[in-house]
Amino acid sequence: MTAEHFRATLSADTPPSVSPALRALWYDRRGDWKTAHEVAQDIDDATGAWIHAYLHRKEGDLENAAYWYRRAKQPVATDSLESEWERIATTLLEA
Repeated sequence: MTAEHFRATLSADTPPSVSPALRALWYDRRGDWKTAHEVAQDIDDATGAWIHAYLHRKEGDLENAAYWYRRAKQPVATDSLESEWERIATTLLEA
């Protein structure tokens, strides 16, 4: 799936058939932080930690976000939330 196609699914009522990580990002972009967080919590790897970090950063819980960035082995993001979402989604879609 391309990034453009993934973005186009955001207007659908249900997420596309994608990895849990992309599904978490899909819910987040649709404004459902709670479901995005629930999905991310069930991803027990560096990718899940990265999404978890992004979600806590978005929530404003920067201390918790920093913990998850360390677990993800990612630098603490300082760019816009939009840019970070795009970076994560593009990385996952290109994998």
